[in-house]
Amino acid sequence: MTRHAALAVLLMLALGAPAAGPLRDRLAALQDEMDEGGATAPFALPAGVRLLADQPYGEHRLQRYDVYLPPHASQAPVIFMVHGGAWRTGDKASAQVVQNKVRRWTARGIIVVSVNYRLLPGASVATQAADVAAALAAVQAGAAGWGGDRSKFVLMGHSAGAHLVALLASAPPAQGVTPWLGAVALDSAAMDVPALMAQRHFPFYDRVFGSDAAYWRSVSPAAQLKPGASPLLAVCSSRRQDSCPQAEAYASRARAQGMRVQVLAQPLSHMEINATLGQPGAYTNAVETFLAELDPAFAARP
Repeated sequence: MTRHAALAVLLMLALGAPAAGPLRDRLAALQDEMDEGGATAPFALPAGVRLLADQPYGEHRLQRYDVYLPPHASQAPVIFMVHGGAWRTGDKASAQVVQNKVRRWTARGIIVVSVNYRLLPGASVATQAADVAAALAAVQAGAAGWGGDRSKFVLMGHSAGAHLVALLASAPPAQGVTPWLGAVALDSAAMDVPALMAQRHFPFYDRVFGSDAAYWRSVSPAAQLKPGASPLLAVCSSRRQDSCPQAEAYASRARAQGMRVQVLAQPLSHMEINATLGQPGAYTNAVETFLAELDPAFAARP
């Protein structure tokens, strides 16, 4: 049993199951976030799919990305995936990050890219966002050589990765980055960092975001919103107390600036929001509807 799970048991015994329920759900989400590294053992690639592993975009060992290429890719759209892990752990090759997504979308002629970035405590959240932007620029530069189309990118991230993707999506593209079609943020509870830090929160957020309110705003997707940002789909777990309210508040602020934001609440755990995406069902279909609205290249092939 992990430290977070043990703490949840003690609190439930002390408070009683009804009172501990919401807290238990928050602790479970935190445990999922901290454990997101998951198993990185290779999974069986779909027939004909090639893996270009550990492509560099910088000198640090974590400044690497993996490319999953469908057979005969030609002007293919690209899903650019950013893992979670509380900004201090996680890995691009984790099965829960890529397995179902690769199996589903390479079969539809879509290139899937999964990205690593430097982590806390060695790299701040702002540095991590800069890493993701640098990785995106490198992937876009190489896309044509893999049969991809740099004008047909969708950003996607889970948890901490969803926060980083939303932060990029809220402001104009970084230098050297081609505008993307849209973004999918999978269950972030940090869309509005100042609001998160102003309320009762887990102490680990203090280690992530510090105590400087100006810094909070600089790494807050809601605070960095600029008119003209690309569409965003915010998927949130209805089992959590904080994720969907954060998504709805971000959507309201974004829509006031003319940005198209959809909120997709799902009765799934924090981990399931990520791991089950790509499996057949209503959840994957809803995400794919959003993707197809961005560009028909993401639609299911006949």
